[in-house]
Amino acid sequence: MKKVHALSFTLLLLVALAGCSPTKTEEKSEPADIDNQLTADEAAAGWKLLFDGKTLTGWTIFKAYPNNTWEVTDGTLHCKPLNEATGDGNERSDLRTTEQFQNFELVFDWKVAPEANSGVMYRVTEEFDQPYYSGPEYQLIDDTGYPGDLTDMQKTGSNYDMHAASATKPVKPAGEWNISKIVVNGNLVEHWLNGSKVVEYELLSEDWKQRKDASKWKDAAGYGMAPAGYIDFQDHGNEVWFKNIKIKTL
Repeated sequence: MKKVHALSFTLLLLVALAGCSPTKTEEKSEPADIDNQLTADEAAAGWKLLFDGKTLTGWTIFKAYPNNTWEVTDGTLHCKPLNEATGDGNERSDLRTTEQFQNFELVFDWKVAPEANSGVMYRVTEEFDQPYYSGPEYQLIDDTGYPGDLTDMQKTGSNYDMHAASATKPVKPAGEWNISKIVVNGNLVEHWLNGSKVVEYELLSEDWKQRKDASKWKDAAGYGMAPAGYIDFQDHGNEVWFKNIKIKTL
């Protein structure tokens, strides 16, 4: 009788332990890829993805100019460099959203190749031949490796040729990912870089007008004047990548 009881107890113990063991699937589970997705909290807060990581849905070429540089690769929005051997990348133009925005918070991850130059413009219209004649630009560039002279107002995070980003900005070097944010609410604009605010200004203020008159935009009558417009990614002839592009209207 004692042997029977001992065997029964052993069998029960083995069954209990088997029930507590993790399944094979649980042991091999891995975190989901979160690039180009919204969290539940972001969706509830009104955020919208501008790039799905797979297609150019929601994007088009500025003024339908000839272009063979923008593509989707490895979950990124990629602007190709010129391939001199094949000629691929010889038709260059900006990429813009199909939707216009007025007041918003825009967040995006980006990186540039060594020596590269690009930018993100906002409140862009197609009234003029180039997007920078209407939309202010959040500058993206290889600050230290770009083969040319740069003023502080032409470096990463700056409002191009208008407002210089903070000298202590936390920028990562070419080839590494940065996270930027642009906030536009009425005439108030903020540029953020890797969690730090690096530029703040007021459109149409006296200070802004004085800066415009002393900048490359002094003869651009439409610069910064549109109350709403497209988000525009610049093709400056160099290689650049974007991902996790999301926007919330204010």
